[in-house]
Amino acid sequence: MSSGIIVSTECKEKFDQLKLRKSYKYIIFKLTADFSQIVIDKTAESSTYDDFLEELPENQPRYAVYDFDYEKPGEGQRSKIIFFAWTPDTSNTRHKMIYTSSKDALRRELVGASIEVQGTEFSEVDYETVLDKALRTN
Repeated sequence: MSSGIIVSTECKEKFDQLKLRKSYKYIIFKLTADFSQIVIDKTAESSTYDDFLEELPENQPRYAVYDFDYEKPGEGQRSKIIFFAWTPDTSNTRHKMIYTSSKDALRRELVGASIEVQGTEFSEVDYETVLDKALRTN
């Protein structure tokens, strides 16, 4: 299902900077107030995973990408770009529906995000959950 929402060019530009130059640790995206466009909400050049999670609103949906560093046993340090679809259960139902139907438009623009995590509560996006998903993905 497609919502017809436009992804701003800045979203792809910043994502490419995260992916190619490691200019950012994470990018958080949101919909404009009139729900017509996906735009940048926040970026961070360096951040811990916990700091990133603190930036996800408790009651509002967001999309995000995070450059996730981890160690794969026996194979050393790894890094994967994780795409997050954050739609808390406590969000407004209309907002959840719009974010859900608009996700694919953003995902198509963010070529190189290798893992997708959908979260409706913080336990679904905690470090151990994401690490487990990263370890299971080649």
